[in-house]
Amino acid sequence: MNEALPDVPEVRVVGLPQLTSGFDLVERLDLPMHLKVHGPLEPMGGEQLAQLSERINLKGRGGAGFPFHKKLRSVAESAIKRGIRPVVVVNGSEDEPACRKDTVLINRAPHLILDGALLVAEALGARQLVIGVTRESTQRSMEAALAERGLGNRRGAAIRASVQRNPVRMVTGAAASLIRSIDGGPAIPPGRKTSASKSGVGGAPTLLSNAETFAQLAIGARIGAERYANTGLYDEPGTVMLTVSGAVARPMVIEAPTGVPLRYILQLAGAPPVPQGVLTGGYHGKWIDAATVNEAVVSRNSLDAVGGALGAGAILPISQDTCPLGESLQVAKWLAEESAGQCGPCYLGLPAAARGMEDILNGGGPAALEALKQVAKNVKRRGACSHPDGSAMFLESTIKAFTDDLAAHVLGNGCGRPVEGVLPLFEGGRGPTGLPGGAAQEESGASRQKIFVDWTLCRGHGLCADILPEVFQLGADGFPTVAQAKVPQYAEAKALRAVRRCPALALRIEEDTRGNAPSRNLPVLSQGRGRRALGSGR
Repeated sequence: MNEALPDVPEVRVVGLPQLTSGFDLVERLDLPMHLKVHGPLEPMGGEQLAQLSERINLKGRGGAGFPFHKKLRSVAESAIKRGIRPVVVVNGSEDEPACRKDTVLINRAPHLILDGALLVAEALGARQLVIGVTRESTQRSMEAALAERGLGNRRGAAIRASVQRNPVRMVTGAAASLIRSIDGGPAIPPGRKTSASKSGVGGAPTLLSNAETFAQLAIGARIGAERYANTGLYDEPGTVMLTVSGAVARPMVIEAPTGVPLRYILQLAGAPPVPQGVLTGGYHGKWIDAATVNEAVVSRNSLDAVGGALGAGAILPISQDTCPLGESLQVAKWLAEESAGQCGPCYLGLPAAARGMEDILNGGGPAALEALKQVAKNVKRRGACSHPDGSAMFLESTIKAFTDDLAAHVLGNGCGRPVEGVLPLFEGGRGPTGLPGGAAQEESGASRQKIFVDWTLCRGHGLCADILPEVFQLGADGFPTVAQAKVPQYAEAKALRAVRRCPALALRIEEDTRGNAPSRNLPVLSQGRGRRALGSGR
């Protein structure tokens, strides 16, 4: 049930290989074999590299799809303006259970990634290169590749190169999380949105991009824009790395030219001839139904046009024999567990969304469906990172794609099909940093304090939502949408202020003895006679 994929699954190629050249010869291309297969790579100037990136329409392959030439120019301009050297960061975290393309590249073709990263570092005049990974296998492979090139984190070296190992967490792969960890902090988003191009590692302009992106740049620099454009679509040339899993005979990573029909990719992996639906882009992606699968080709624009998403290249079909809402519920629960615990939309909203999906499956009726829609709407564009947004997109897509099954659960007695657990997931039970037990809980920002709403007193003034948005959100009726919630450690002072300022005296804070986090000695407040001792309500 929901078994995790291996680090390096089977690799297949449609057409001629580019990124996977040499995979049929050896398991891992060391530096001598890499040079035999790909040949040497000449340095390029910054503007020359930017023009190449623009001509081949290179976009980030980590999910967001930001144009690489714009990022390159932005970092260069910022570095020149501030008079400091930039930093180059390769994001090889790939912490989504349904993605393995970057892990495959790092394990089998690490020098292709380093080619692109060093090309950028040379063009920008960077003197620091960091490769972010989360798995032991990728750490070993990349450290070996640096050693084969004679690179290391030595003072006085022309370029200092190192590998940054972080816990396997969904939020670890966020650019801000990786930068924060490189600077010595926890591998979770900092809670404020800043541009890495302007201020990244150590405050320096930082060019951070996905591992496949750097590998694609290395291919383009070797063969030139014209030859690169001979493969794939006119507006999206080249190949794309896909991870295909779910209801397939053989989970695999596939390198394919853009423009290949999606149904052919599914057939190659042994998917059902007529899948009930296909999740595109991974767990921050979108479902498309069986009829739409026949219209789609492998490209960002094509998948967007049919309501899907290329994202990080994860493709997951499910069969007609499983309950799609039940399968999606397993993912929704996992997404909720992956919260960094720093903001209400993520820490409280995602578990509420998972409960909403579960309520639908348990016969909650139309009210449960409307509640789920409202929660998904509330968490979007309000989080400290993009995790709530991507999770909400997944939930809304589930509701939209499986209308017949939704109607069977909402209006009837369910669809009658089992949940087979075909979508890969990591094991749960970890805290937001991936650390075991209390250490993870402490990093998550959870405390032993819970805040309660007394509905007999609440009058819907809404001050609690203004003071403590991490916990309280107002529903359509103007009243809080939760009756009780844990208070994150960083918000304890605001929770106390919310209790003191509630005009109706409807809030109280109590000790949550079931929590695992250490007590921070926040005064325990209760309603009634003791509450009046707070006086002015400041």
